[in-house]
Amino acid sequence: MSIFLLPSFPFPCRSNWSHLNPLTLKKRSEGLVGRCAHFTLEGHKFLIFGGSIHYFRMPREYWRDRLLKLKACGFNTVTTYIPWNLHEPERGQFYFSGNLDMEAFVLLAAKIGLWVILRPGPYICAEVDLGGLPSWLLQDPNMQLRTTDKGFVEAVDKYFDHLIPRVIPLQYHRGGPVIAVQVENEYGSFNKDKDYMSYVKEALLKRGIVELLLTSDNEKEIEQGSVDGGINLELFQGRTQRFLIYRMQKNKPILVMEYWTGWFDSWGRKHHVKSADEVEQTVSELINREISFNAYMFHGGTNFGFINGAVYFGMHRGVVTSYDYDAVLTEAGDYTEKYFKLRKLFASISEKPLPLSPQHTLKTVYPSVRPSHFLPLWEVLQYLNEPVKSHIPVNMENLPINNGSGQSFGFVLYETSICSGGRLHAEVHDIGQVFLNYTILGVLNEKVQDLFIPNFTECQLLRILVENQGRVNFSWKIQDERKGLIGPVKINNVSLEGFTIYSLEMKMSFFQRLRSANWRPVSVRYLGPAFYLGTLKAGSFPRDTFLRLPGWVSGFVFINGHNLGRYWNIGPQETLYLPGVWLHPGDNEIILFEKISSGSHIYSTDLSLPV
Repeated sequence: MSIFLLPSFPFPCRSNWSHLNPLTLKKRSEGLVGRCAHFTLEGHKFLIFGGSIHYFRMPREYWRDRLLKLKACGFNTVTTYIPWNLHEPERGQFYFSGNLDMEAFVLLAAKIGLWVILRPGPYICAEVDLGGLPSWLLQDPNMQLRTTDKGFVEAVDKYFDHLIPRVIPLQYHRGGPVIAVQVENEYGSFNKDKDYMSYVKEALLKRGIVELLLTSDNEKEIEQGSVDGGINLELFQGRTQRFLIYRMQKNKPILVMEYWTGWFDSWGRKHHVKSADEVEQTVSELINREISFNAYMFHGGTNFGFINGAVYFGMHRGVVTSYDYDAVLTEAGDYTEKYFKLRKLFASISEKPLPLSPQHTLKTVYPSVRPSHFLPLWEVLQYLNEPVKSHIPVNMENLPINNGSGQSFGFVLYETSICSGGRLHAEVHDIGQVFLNYTILGVLNEKVQDLFIPNFTECQLLRILVENQGRVNFSWKIQDERKGLIGPVKINNVSLEGFTIYSLEMKMSFFQRLRSANWRPVSVRYLGPAFYLGTLKAGSFPRDTFLRLPGWVSGFVFINGHNLGRYWNIGPQETLYLPGVWLHPGDNEIILFEKISSGSHIYSTDLSLPV
């Protein structure tokens, strides 16, 4: 009998898994196991009610609040990705502190009474840059990502040699909360190497992972990407979909590894929403059928800095800064109608009362900020690291900086001298502003690769400022996501030579150096790329807020050196989330890097404003 013929029925009994809690379960012999129709934990029937929260998409100070809200809503498990590109931004240099302290996040979840499912990749998608793969993998044009290519396997092995020892003590059988680990992510849609998934599985096992291993694929590619595991599922309805689940999971429990509570946004497209009634109805049906699931996302958070990924469907579009996802909690961690509906649903099947929900996080509106000083980009170059001198243009990833790992994020400025005009040709990824000395001539991108330079008398400085707007995070397109200038730059089909290349990564150290610069007072509106300096007065007790930038065009906002992410007047995102924990009492430094032309003020609001 196929699963789509099974009738829906009320949940057969009220759940009481208080004895299956990482806080109280001390004697452990049998972890999460799939037995016929359902999972068991220590031999007891156990349904996974999971919710996704990404520790790297919020300030560490807010982890506890978001996890408590997950628990109070009625969930028993948190799932999270582990982003390789953030943990190893330079080859062999690993970072697991601050917002990237994965172990602390997992242990905090355990203290709150939540089980954990880890999704360590190496590829994670997650709408982050290059799907979480470090950009230095792109230095070798022959390397085949997500395959058993020798170079890729060597890089994964070195990363896992560092990562997995951190995971081992967090596992269920070692007294930790990790009950399952996912093998790679959605490989069925990639499916370039039949041996690859087995390699990743063995890489985890031989390093000491002993808990249940899962995979995650959508219903159409589950066979190609499966080792042992669940599926991505947006809508739990439709005869074909249910039949596929049943056929692949025969004599095994079903785990919907991603039930999408909403969707992400990309620049220049509409804002996505999914109704609370639809989410409630689907979750109710999953529970009624005793199907374990993971709500992706419970809390989306923010693509702070430059970490956003991109999509490509005939045109490159970066994912917006907000990863609100129309999730169960908002980008700022606030309650939604979805939260209250799901909490009521979980309460109706729970034998014990759910924990009290934490108090609402207060927001505020600060006085508007009028930037007092500015610096054109050309006057900032002296505060950057030493430029690269090269006979030919070099793409971002192959710049000889960061201990040979190249540049991951931000902007690159290319300069060379030219002595005649004509037809300029260059392949730019993603957007390049072209200047003759200080005068903008036009914009190049993936679709526009030619631009006419008018004739002039004396030799001039050709400048091309290229912005990486996020590497594609899904599909085979990841193989070709090098940024900057790709290949030769030509005028009238003659290749230019002798480039000076500036890396604008905009790290905290850069802004520290910038404080000693001779800033100009703002008098009139400036056209062109420039940095703008102002002061945000936060009062005695800083709180969360959202920044509005009417009149500004496109750029980034930095508060006390923290990169809040990209703003762009094409929408749909209209505000930038500013966590109160990144503000000091009193005066706070705010710097905007604006690419096109300045507005007059920076405003705050206590509401996010997507279109």
